[in-house]
Amino acid sequence: MNILTVSSLYPNNVDLKHGIFVETRLRHLIQHFPEIKVTVIAPVPWFPFSSKKFGEYAKYAGVFEKEIRHNIEIYHPKYLVIPKIGMYITPFFMSRAISKTIKKLIRTHAHAENSILSSQLNQTESSFQSSQSEGRNLKTQPFDIIDGHYFYPDGVAIEIVASKFNIPFTCTARGTDINLIPQYPKALKMIRKVFQKSAHLMAVCQALSDEMMKLGADKNKITTLRNGVDLELFKASNEQQQNDLKKELSISNKLVVTVGGLVERKGHYLIIDAISQMNNTTLAIAGDGPDKKQLENQVNKLGLSNRVLFLGNLPQKEINKWFQAADVSVLASSREGWANVLLESMASGTPVVATKVWGTPEVVSSDTVGVLVERNVNSIKKGLITVLNKKIARFVVRQYAEEFDWYSTSYGQHEIFTNHAKQ
Repeated sequence: MNILTVSSLYPNNVDLKHGIFVETRLRHLIQHFPEIKVTVIAPVPWFPFSSKKFGEYAKYAGVFEKEIRHNIEIYHPKYLVIPKIGMYITPFFMSRAISKTIKKLIRTHAHAENSILSSQLNQTESSFQSSQSEGRNLKTQPFDIIDGHYFYPDGVAIEIVASKFNIPFTCTARGTDINLIPQYPKALKMIRKVFQKSAHLMAVCQALSDEMMKLGADKNKITTLRNGVDLELFKASNEQQQNDLKKELSISNKLVVTVGGLVERKGHYLIIDAISQMNNTTLAIAGDGPDKKQLENQVNKLGLSNRVLFLGNLPQKEINKWFQAADVSVLASSREGWANVLLESMASGTPVVATKVWGTPEVVSSDTVGVLVERNVNSIKKGLITVLNKKIARFVVRQYAEEFDWYSTSYGQHEIFTNHAKQ
C-alpha cells in the first residue's frame, strides 16, 4: 500500500520540531507495518527573505524543496500566504502547490513503470508472456490513499486535490482546526465539505470526535486514535537520578518545567505569576515564540530572573533530561487536542499539572499522576503545591505512561487505510 501523507504540520530542515507529532505517528505506522510505503508532501508558506527582521515567515525561506528524514521522502512545495486577508484563499493556493508536486511524482512513477515494462519486453519469449500479465497490472497512479492532517486549511486543500486526482483521502483532527477555526462560518462551510467527501475521519481525542459530530460529521466515519509516547526516547529517572540531574543543572529549589511555544495560548504568563507566589521554586520554560520579550519583561518586573529560566527550543533528548530533573511539569493551555508533552513528562517519571481543556482529561485520567486545574493563577498554584506535597513515586508515573504505546494507534490507522484505499 502506497500512502501519501499531506500536512503543513511536519518537521523540516529549518524547524525540526514543527509538527513532529505527525511524523512520529507516521514513523510508528511504518515500524509496525513495514510493507507500507510512504511519501510526504509538507507544504510551507512562500517567503523570499530569510532575515530574522521579517519574523516568523523568514524561516520558511530556507526550507529545502526535498529532504529525507528517517528514510521517508518529504517534499516541501511553497504556497502563497497573504497575511491578515488571505485566510479564505490560502486553501486554494495550498492545493495548487500540492497538485504540482503530485503531478511530478506521477510522471516520475510513470517513467519508472515504463522502464520496468521495457525491461520485461526485452526478456525471452516465454518470460514475455508472463511479463505482459504483470505489465497490465502496473499502476499509473502511485498512491492508494491520502493521509491528511489538520482540517483547515490543509483538509480543504486535500479535498480539492483528492477530487482532481481521484484518490480517496482521510483527515485527522488535531485541535485548533476543530475547536477554534469552525467559529468562522466560511471556514466551517469548507470544513463540512471535507467531512462529506473524505473516506474516513480521525481525531486524536474523543473530545474532538464529539465536536466533529456536533459540526455535522457522520459519526460512522469518525475514529478516535489517540497519540502514543515514544517510551524509548523518553526514559524515566528514579529519585536518585533526578537529584543528580538537578545538581548537574545547578538547581537547588523544587523544579517546575513547562514546554511549549511562547504564545498566549500556552499560558506561560499564568505559570510565571503562580511561581511568583511560591517559595523555593524554580521554573524552566522550554520553547520559543513571539511572546518571549513580553514574558522576559514580566519575569524582570516580578523580580524572578534568578528563578525563571528560558531554555529556548530544545531537542527531545534535552527535553527528556529536564523532565527527568523536574519535580513537576505544568501545561496551562487554553486549547489542546492531545497534549503529547504531558505523556512525555510522565514517561520521564514526572507528574503533571494541566488545565482541563479538550483532550487533556483523557491524557491525565488518574490523580495518581497529576492534577487537572482551571486556567487561572490561583488554580495553577494550588495544583503545583498539591503535586509537590504528594511526593508521587516516579516509577508510578512511568507505569501510567507505559499504557500509551503506539501499536493500537498504528493498528487502527492500518485498518482504516486498508479499508478505504483505492483498489
